[in-house]
Amino acid sequence: MIGMGLPIGLAVATLIVLGYLVSSIRIVKEYERGVLFLLGRYQGVKGAGLRLVFAPFVRMVVIDLRTRVKDVPPQEVITLDNVSCTVNAVIYFRVVHPDQSVLQVEDYDYATSQLAQTTLRSVVGGHELDDLLAQREKLNAKIQVIMDAASDPWGIKVTGVEIKHVELPAEMRRAIARQAEAERERRAKVISADGEFEASHKYAEAAQVLATQPGSLQLRYLQTLVEIAAENNSTTVFPLPIELLEGLVGRRMAEVKRKDDGRDGERTARA
Repeated sequence: MIGMGLPIGLAVATLIVLGYLVSSIRIVKEYERGVLFLLGRYQGVKGAGLRLVFAPFVRMVVIDLRTRVKDVPPQEVITLDNVSCTVNAVIYFRVVHPDQSVLQVEDYDYATSQLAQTTLRSVVGGHELDDLLAQREKLNAKIQVIMDAASDPWGIKVTGVEIKHVELPAEMRRAIARQAEAERERRAKVISADGEFEASHKYAEAAQVLATQPGSLQLRYLQTLVEIAAENNSTTVFPLPIELLEGLVGRRMAEVKRKDDGRDGERTARA
């Protein structure tokens, strides 16, 4: 019985050792790094490959180095000009120092999320609503710089921040719509005034040309008559320009004068 129990015990021990060795095998992927601890002391960072971690004496924390994308929950913010709004954003960050992300902070993912919320409220609250709506890229860059500096001791690199949506109260949206409509009306009036101003100069130049060339005025008059006649009008009014009357009167007076001169000549000859 003792002879048979020894091989069984040895087999069981062998299975236990093999199971322990198998359970100690850790595979670190290419985009991961392993932070190794021996009896609680930091031993270094291990790269990708097959690693043996003999628990409970050795512990390895695997850190993902890929870029993470995290939504920042909507935050109630009061802007610098006392406008209440709700703002949410998205942040992009990654671990650049795996050892610091384990040694310097308990949960770097949660810490980065909380940092994003507080920074978003702080930056938006320090600007007016117009800056939030018109200069969003500037605010994004400012939030990124602040977060990157604060998370640097944790071994975190914030690569981007984007403000996604700004929700305004209904009365503020109506006020902004009225402001935009007033701005469009102002631009339309300015453009119309500029057009009238340029047109007045062109009219003045045309008047000068017509004043030096009386024949061109007659041609313009005839062209206007053609345009009027082209329309389906039952009655057409022909305006008679003063210059045309002056020409007819001038020719008539010249004919009368010639006749009077001829009569005076005949009387002188008879005398």
